[in-house]
Amino acid sequence: MQLDEILTEQRNHRSTHIDRESTLDMVATINREDQRVARAVQKQLPQIAAAIDAAFPKFDQGGRLIYVGAGTSGRLGVIDATELQPTYGLTANQTFGLIAGGQPALTETVKSAEDSPELAQADMAAVHVTTNDIVIASAASGQTPYTVAALQYAQEQGALGIGFSCIADSQLAQLADYPITPVVGPEVITGATLLKAGTAEKMVLNMLSTGIMIKSGKVYQNLMINVVPTNGKTFERAKKIIAEATQTSTLAAERALDRAGNNVPLAIVLIETKGTIAEAKELLATTNGHVSQAVKLSDDRH
Repeated sequence: MQLDEILTEQRNHRSTHIDRESTLDMVATINREDQRVARAVQKQLPQIAAAIDAAFPKFDQGGRLIYVGAGTSGRLGVIDATELQPTYGLTANQTFGLIAGGQPALTETVKSAEDSPELAQADMAAVHVTTNDIVIASAASGQTPYTVAALQYAQEQGALGIGFSCIADSQLAQLADYPITPVVGPEVITGATLLKAGTAEKMVLNMLSTGIMIKSGKVYQNLMINVVPTNGKTFERAKKIIAEATQTSTLAAERALDRAGNNVPLAIVLIETKGTIAEAKELLATTNGHVSQAVKLSDDRH
């Protein structure tokens, strides 16, 4: 498909006079187009849910969440992977992003990197992709050579492939095990896919990663429970999370946290089940660290 035939590269007839609009009208035009993004993503909810359901068992069993892309798409993937680490207590080996051109491409354009399938294959080989891994490949056009080649390599190794693009029947969509294709239409500024396409990608990545974390037991109720207390601020946050999760006082939360050796999920199970440390540890071990399942298992036993 030629560049001018791709929907994300076509002109938007609703913004052809944006350069002559007042500032208020200009931002109103951009805002109206942004509203189309949420509707486009909404149409993809079944595909997003299916991708989450396929991905979380792999992540639960030690698989890694690997993001791949070029330019804006690649940078957004790196951001999502990086933010997951402190939010859910993950290591840099559990989730990370690969971007065409490597580290320098995060802050500057690396010429021709996105056009190189060979570079993608080398990058994927370097991280030793396995059948347990989940690879999220993103490209607004769905045909960026680096991204397509990276996903193809990953799937040849047996990894689960999720493909994000804003074109319904793109190369990436055809290749992916789980294609997610919110069709956001032409950009306000022709070809500037950091706008609607970038917003759509951020929304989809948020749903995918948050969903995988919830399903993998990193969330209890709506609280992020894998915070690791390493300083005064995080210790106070941990106490607050435990107190809110268990509807108890911060003093009781602090005592439970101390008994649990600063392990927040263990402290929550300890309070919720009113058992011993050994019993709480056994419940978490049996449920692979899922606090809600551990609490339910305890209730069922009693």
